[in-house]
Amino acid sequence: MQMDKELLWLREWTSESALIEHSATMATAPYNYSYIFKYIIIGDMGVGKSCLLHQFTEKKFMADCPHTIGVEFGTRIIEVSGQKIKLQIWDTAGQERFRAVTRSYYRGAAGALMVYDITRRSTYNHLSSWLTDARNLTNPNTVIILIGNKADLEAQRDVTYEEAKQFAEENGLLFLEASAKTGENVEDAFLEAAKKIYQNIQDGSLDLNAAESGVQHKPSAPQGGRLTSEPQPQREGCGC
Repeated sequence: MQMDKELLWLREWTSESALIEHSATMATAPYNYSYIFKYIIIGDMGVGKSCLLHQFTEKKFMADCPHTIGVEFGTRIIEVSGQKIKLQIWDTAGQERFRAVTRSYYRGAAGALMVYDITRRSTYNHLSSWLTDARNLTNPNTVIILIGNKADLEAQRDVTYEEAKQFAEENGLLFLEASAKTGENVEDAFLEAAKKIYQNIQDGSLDLNAAESGVQHKPSAPQGGRLTSEPQPQREGCGC
């Protein structure tokens, strides 16, 4: 019963926020970026997904982050090859009870950051399940990057760099280790995925006219490519 109430609250909250975001978007012009890329962050509860997002968007580490309920949302404008790109980043809850809801946010993602905790082998062992969801629920050209978080806790390491790198190579993933606490490689994690997406646009392997491409080109004057119409929560925070 408690779970049903929480899911109902989440649906009502995100639906309300969708109207707010839509109104704000319509009122904001001109745009100072050429593309929007949609990202999702996935992985077990407590691996530091929201702390990575907070470090990337706010340049701060927030200790004792509350666990994400449903989804959190953040944005930041970056530059790739002279093009300004707005990243819309959806941080999903890692708890199993919210998985049915958060799966709907995979749709139309251009990039997926799949996170595990290098000090907790169980979070690494669950990667195959997260990868299956990502592959089944996103488009074939979605760029997936594997991130081993908490690289600052070397003394507590439970997953070697080499085995994670091998997993990434076997599954065609980008890979790096990072620390949401120190900021190490956090910038690179988001930028490397964006560079690969932009490369796919340039070489034609990502069709901007395809539904659910996860990329919107020149939002001030749309030219093919679109983001899907999920609700747009405004709340941003650091929940793992």
